[in-house]
Amino acid sequence: MKCPFCARTDNRVVDSRLSRDGDAVRRRRVCNCCGRRFTTFETVEEIPIMIRKKDGRREIYHRDKVRAGILRACEKRNVEMEAVEGILNEVERDFQERAEKEISSADIGETVMTRLLGLDDVAYVRFASVYQAFGDVNDFVEALQKIKEKAERDAARRAAGPSPDDPACRGNPE
Repeated sequence: MKCPFCARTDNRVVDSRLSRDGDAVRRRRVCNCCGRRFTTFETVEEIPIMIRKKDGRREIYHRDKVRAGILRACEKRNVEMEAVEGILNEVERDFQERAEKEISSADIGETVMTRLLGLDDVAYVRFASVYQAFGDVNDFVEALQKIKEKAERDAARRAAGPSPDDPACRGNPE
């Protein structure tokens, strides 16, 4: 590893730790020539995901493009950046685990929409309206119907109480 201060390669590792998310190794190094310390990160090199666009073009997946779309949908909403990064991480993990390395843009849009539906209803509708190119009010009504159905399912589950199979209920004598 080349020292960023003197450009020499004679250095040693003085400390190694996993990053917070566990996806990288953080190494503190000291240059044996100039004595300065610096940090490096070691990550697994992934095979890039190729995106197949609706018009047939192919391009490399860009996390920033997906982030920008999610942020636009979440604009002026009470959604934390950690939640946005969580969605991005989940989407990328889902696609990295697939056998094929070419994903349609429709798959990415659907996956993001599913995650947004669980996070923020307004952000979901905003993202869906752009991603699915809503043409009229009926398209918005369909999206709102999905939200309503999800809310009704969630309310029914809460009303029914915890399932006996729920791990939180095991071991609790009644």
